[in-house]
Amino acid sequence: MTRAATIAFGLALWWIATPALAQDTERGRELYDRWCAECHGTDGAGEGSAAAYMMPRPRDFTTGLYQIRTTANGELPTDADLVRVIEDGMPGTAMPGWESKFSDDEVRDLVAYIKDFSDFFELFGAPEPLEFGDRPGADAEALAEGRRLYEQIECWKCHGDRGRGDGPSAPTLQDDLDFPIRAADLSENWNFNGGGRVQDIYRRLRTGMDGTPMPSFSDLIDSGFMTDEQMWYLAAYVRSLSPPERPRVRDVIAARRVEGRVPAAADDSAWNAVPPYYVPLVGQIIEQPRWFAPGVDGLYIRALHDGATLALRVTWHDPSQSPDPDWLEWQGWVAETVQPAPEAEPTALLPDRLVVQFPTAIPTGRERPYFLMGDSRRPVYLWEWSSDAGAHEAWASGLGTRAPLDGGDLSAAAEWEAGAWTVVFQRPLAAADTATTLSFRSGVAIPIAFFAWDGSNGESGAQMAVSSWYSIYLEEPTPKTVYVSPVLAMLVTAGLGVLVVWRAQRREVEGSSQQ
Repeated sequence: MTRAATIAFGLALWWIATPALAQDTERGRELYDRWCAECHGTDGAGEGSAAAYMMPRPRDFTTGLYQIRTTANGELPTDADLVRVIEDGMPGTAMPGWESKFSDDEVRDLVAYIKDFSDFFELFGAPEPLEFGDRPGADAEALAEGRRLYEQIECWKCHGDRGRGDGPSAPTLQDDLDFPIRAADLSENWNFNGGGRVQDIYRRLRTGMDGTPMPSFSDLIDSGFMTDEQMWYLAAYVRSLSPPERPRVRDVIAARRVEGRVPAAADDSAWNAVPPYYVPLVGQIIEQPRWFAPGVDGLYIRALHDGATLALRVTWHDPSQSPDPDWLEWQGWVAETVQPAPEAEPTALLPDRLVVQFPTAIPTGRERPYFLMGDSRRPVYLWEWSSDAGAHEAWASGLGTRAPLDGGDLSAAAEWEAGAWTVVFQRPLAAADTATTLSFRSGVAIPIAFFAWDGSNGESGAQMAVSSWYSIYLEEPTPKTVYVSPVLAMLVTAGLGVLVVWRAQRREVEGSSQQ
């Protein structure tokens, strides 16, 4: 062997050995105790001090069961699988991604330490990942085949016909530890555990999600019930239930000016011309009782006004039309799993609710009221809707201080269909009582915020989903000069053109006469 070959061989051995040598379980323990034990527990059993507030519960590392893997159903994950979950997190849960926090070496150390919680890694060794093949194209015919398979293998029983997690089995779902677990909302692929691409969905279909009701469908291929290509079509169909791109969050909601009256019905075709604005929601964790398991994670807002009336169309996904007795057992499971409010009554059917929050007057500067329903110095004006009482106006100066307003002009129409609520609010721009009620004005940015409660998820009072402050901007009418100016400019341009041609022709005539 030449000297160069010897050096190359030595470098290759070093390269292979380095990852194993780099795994320092002691440093992994230090990282785990600092960043992970609060949720997963010092012994890795998923019972940290924060676990009682979470749904789904943190992973129990002692069982060796992992949802996101490239290995077969019931197999251990590879090191690469564990690295990916640590770096990317688990969207839709309390597990964040740590890629920006930990170095590559620290992630490997953490993986080594987490594997020590279960004897299975030492007993069975490193598992082999599955071969997934290549993704075929998916045209309209392929998506139709995916839809047929979705119905045939009864995905809809958990996920619903449109994938919004509202199937008839949804209120009965529990994980292997008997904790309640929601059916994934397949219309929000940005919240998919393990990734929202077609290839990610295909892998979940092949591997299943151990510890959850989501099974592996690899046996359907092995038995000849479907081909591998058909499973790819099913994955492509599931992906098609979500928007092509993740909704972009924008600070300002534009209320378009329309001619004629604003629409009052949710299905009015006038709404189709208005782009939706997405507003993400999170659990209220600032004031007691905190809520880490909200049922509503985002709203789609459309707004129109006609110069006299403002109409706001709000849509959000909710698998139950609360109050719903079919979800009462689920509501009790949630109350047992997540620390409930002291005054909570798990056996009481609760309504779904939505609140739109404004200041009581348009601010002149950038200062806004406290986002959790104001305070004594800066109260807020509220549009309230509930599934059992309709719409009302209210006033608040902090959580728990809500006071209804009499004689308001707010109206609302609501409908629930296929796992989604749509509420259309209407109110005149001018307020009857300007002391407690906001008067809207076009051409200015008006602060707006949102609150939502999923009654079947046991939410009431301070246990709710909240947004930060955004702004709504009522477009002003188009000035007549916008239409007149182009016409005048065209006439002037045409007149100048005629003048130039006339003068050129005149000079030509004068020149020929002089000859």
